[in-house]
Amino acid sequence: MIGEMDADMVVGYFGGKSILITGSTGFLGKVLVEKILRVQPDVKKLFLLVRAPDVESAKLRIQTEVTGREIFLVLKEKHGMGFYDFIDEKICPLAGDIMHENFGLDTANLRELSKDIDIMVNIAATTNFSERYDVAFDANVLGAKHVCAFARKCMKLKMLLHVSTAYVAGEQEGLIPEKPFLIGETLKEGTHLDIESELNLIRETRRELKANCSSEKAERRTMKELGLKRARQFGWPNTYVFTKAMGEMLLGHLRGELPVVILRPSIITSILKEPLPGWMEGIR
Repeated sequence: MIGEMDADMVVGYFGGKSILITGSTGFLGKVLVEKILRVQPDVKKLFLLVRAPDVESAKLRIQTEVTGREIFLVLKEKHGMGFYDFIDEKICPLAGDIMHENFGLDTANLRELSKDIDIMVNIAATTNFSERYDVAFDANVLGAKHVCAFARKCMKLKMLLHVSTAYVAGEQEGLIPEKPFLIGETLKEGTHLDIESELNLIRETRRELKANCSSEKAERRTMKELGLKRARQFGWPNTYVFTKAMGEMLLGHLRGELPVVILRPSIITSILKEPLPGWMEGIR
């Protein structure tokens, strides 16, 4: 267990830091945002990257899907009438998407961010076990690649924290050591994974579907089946954990001297103690 002194050191470290967080509208993301703002109000800035056509739309999404949720009630009570001013001071919305290079941000935005960011936390992902292969690949594989490339442009970055899943280990039994994946590594003996070939397969499949004038329903079914087929061919049980494993591989391969931490949580459930004991959002 982390000691009280260690916890205080972590909280203190966030003081004066600028942190870029992806996936803040998800369950884990909003828990992290609330926690940082509650325990370290002296954080300099939280840059929240959300899918939106423009900054105003991004701000509205954050107000609706993050700071407007029940988990922020404790912060609202703490700051009273000053809550919204506090949020405006600390949170900077970014309209972008990890599926695009440089998150789709313009050059001016990119230049300023690269000077400011101290820590990056990548939580954004698609967690649907049987997602379309192209959609899961864009978010969990290319997304990790784009996050890493962006992080390498940040001049004073201290750490890139990437949230993966314990289930990248597949359906193994016994003691499973925590070790990074090497590029091309698989869970099935005698196979080798080429990530570029997987991308080309996705593109070729989509071209064929369009050439055959396939319906949207047929395209969705085909892409879902392709993801499951490729995952099982290399030893993973589903598209989600397969693409998360590939994302880890790319991070390890492309990081260079970048300080990277990969977290592999198992099942993320409700909050145990604070700020709202038992709080949960969405049941699947």
